[in-house]
Amino acid sequence: MYFDPMSNDRIYLSPPRLEGNERKYLLEALDSNWIAPTGPFVTRLEQALREHTGMPEAIAVNSGTSAIHLALRVLGVGPGDEVICPTFTFIASAAPATYLGASPVFVDCEMQTWNMDPELLDQAIRSRRAAGAKVKAVVFAYCYGMPGRMDEILEICRRHELPLIEDAAEALGSTYKGKPAGTLGDIGIYSFNGNKIVTGSVGGAVVCRDLAISARIRKLVAQAKENTPHFEHHEIGYNYGMSNLVAAVVLGQLEMLEKKVSDRRKVFDGYVKQLRDTPGVRWQVEIDGCRANRWLSAFFFGDDSGIRASELIAKLASQNIESRPLWKPLHLQGAFTENLFFGDDAGGSEVLAGVCLPSLKMVHLD
Repeated sequence: MYFDPMSNDRIYLSPPRLEGNERKYLLEALDSNWIAPTGPFVTRLEQALREHTGMPEAIAVNSGTSAIHLALRVLGVGPGDEVICPTFTFIASAAPATYLGASPVFVDCEMQTWNMDPELLDQAIRSRRAAGAKVKAVVFAYCYGMPGRMDEILEICRRHELPLIEDAAEALGSTYKGKPAGTLGDIGIYSFNGNKIVTGSVGGAVVCRDLAISARIRKLVAQAKENTPHFEHHEIGYNYGMSNLVAAVVLGQLEMLEKKVSDRRKVFDGYVKQLRDTPGVRWQVEIDGCRANRWLSAFFFGDDSGIRASELIAKLASQNIESRPLWKPLHLQGAFTENLFFGDDAGGSEVLAGVCLPSLKMVHLD
């Protein structure tokens, strides 16, 4: 059964679609009285994620942001350290570094995939290390679900002996050379937030190959409790576990992932057909070996396109259609005014010329 949340005729940017076993599994979880941050559906979801990703370990958590926080923590990031992050992404890619007392260093995107530019990443690492900075990790975020120049990113991280965290919060269902997003680096993370391609309203997950790292994450997720009959804690952990109820919904969603990717790719292709002959329009290009889930249909409108993003957003809003500007680069956000940035400072104007369009139902732009 398909539950349509757009019953008021509003077309949303990225609404959830409940079209599988979500209701069935949720009722099973309720009937079993497992409503804690543990339970059979948490176990089943983690197994399903291991099967989907091919990774030996998956840990369900309460958000993608928590997942990044945990990944940085187990990699030893702490006060005074620096973490290289993309600037063209949501704040959750960078904010967890600050939870640990570290500083994000921002890197601009390249124009094909809109992801972190490998040359600028290499420059940032060399520059900061030459300055004596303690660069501890790289976070790569799949912008709007699009894989980037991953071979180059991986080579740079290996050459500089830096761990790579793949922020695949937006990229579940995307692949690079046949490998799922989130499985190329040292640790991958996913989000099941309400607007994601697979959602439980909230939730996230961590995937990794290193069983010692996964065991460490599991301990931290459960308040770092020691293996004793009483509550014993030798360090500070977090209340980051996923509810069995959320896991039931996410599992039902995950079973429909390929259909969800196919539906969004069809909508994106429809926009491309509309805009193909319009000068000055750009979109994220799938480079060789890349298959994007097209989580959001994002387009940039140059001056010669004759389309003004702000006017298009206002026009769509008047028709009860939700759309949004592109990400405002993080190095231009008030929260990061003191952080370093490697790239073109003029990049902030891009956000004013781009629009994210509804990704489950194509709308006409004329």
